[in-house]
Amino acid sequence: MQGETLSARLSLPVDQHPFAFALFAHCFTCSSSLRAVREISQALNLAGIGVLRFDFTGLGASEGDFSATNFSSNISDLLSAAEWLNEHHQSPSLLVGHSLGGAAVICAAHQLESVKAVATLGAPFDPAHVSHLLGEEGKAQILKDGQATIDIGGRPFTIRKQFLDDLGNYGAKEHIAHLDRALLILHSPQDRTVSIDEAAKAYHAARHPKSFVSLDGADHLLTNPADSHYAGQVIAGWSSRYLPRPASSEKDLKTRQVAARLGDQGYTTEIMVRHHHLTADEPESVGGNDYGPSPYELLSAGLSACTVMTIQMYARRKKWPVEEVICQVDHRKDYATDMADAESRPIKVDHFDRKLKLKGPLTSEQTQRILEIADRCPVHRTLHEEVVVSTEMVD
Repeated sequence: MQGETLSARLSLPVDQHPFAFALFAHCFTCSSSLRAVREISQALNLAGIGVLRFDFTGLGASEGDFSATNFSSNISDLLSAAEWLNEHHQSPSLLVGHSLGGAAVICAAHQLESVKAVATLGAPFDPAHVSHLLGEEGKAQILKDGQATIDIGGRPFTIRKQFLDDLGNYGAKEHIAHLDRALLILHSPQDRTVSIDEAAKAYHAARHPKSFVSLDGADHLLTNPADSHYAGQVIAGWSSRYLPRPASSEKDLKTRQVAARLGDQGYTTEIMVRHHHLTADEPESVGGNDYGPSPYELLSAGLSACTVMTIQMYARRKKWPVEEVICQVDHRKDYATDMADAESRPIKVDHFDRKLKLKGPLTSEQTQRILEIADRCPVHRTLHEEVVVSTEMVD
């Protein structure tokens, strides 16, 4: 809405080097703080995409009167958010919309040349479909009195007749058929708010490239964290086909360090290594979501990867027939009573149990030599040397 300030949050990859930006439109009467929005934004951050998520006028922390808004004003809010991105960073190349926000991003995409791809979650084919949330009595009262206070999701909202009238002004089929962008439709067969039939209509109306992914078992708001996490991964993977990552210069790669970020809930951690993204977590047994390996598992993975690389490097130089190397590493902590004296408590020592399997017609002498070479891999040697970790606070 004109002259009112929208509340928004810009989330960037942990290394602060997004190669593209996405704009996220939340569902009808929701806000950008919805957990599903945060989960999906995090998945896009891990893929190197910055995400601007905002509250529509009159919702969340944004200014304005919700009762004075409509579908047209939602589209205007989207365009305003896109303009801010363009002025301060770069124009969005990906639009993501949830529920009515999905219908809004399809309409807004027509006015944003920078957009290459659009993803919707639980979105209605026709924006007017959302009117069923008002109930027959609610719609009747709106038509009679010009407005009504409707309970939506346990909260009261004032809906005016102009809102219903505006919904009917958008030709959904035409907007989707002439989208001229890659389209991903995600929808749950069990969605009781927006029927999956709406997704089928949208898919049939759209032109290629178009994709459909079933969010089987999910509810409309994706309240199960596993559902929103999955949806985020799907959108991130799908969008990579349409948002090509520019080649990084050697200088850029050298200045990018390993970086990790964790919020105030759980242990799911974003990790960026140059332009590669990883997720670390803890098992559910200790309060994690088990979305990724634990820190010690990542350390074990580093030792395992370095071992097989070192062995193959040596074997290729020697022209030995090593067809494949498999290295399994298990980490454990054991008390080393032989290292503890009577006046101190027992010391726990880290053990990395490494098992190797080689494929190829090797002699016993070659196999023995490779076993010795495994102990010379750089990560192995680092673990046996004195290590200094320096820590400082930065702004």
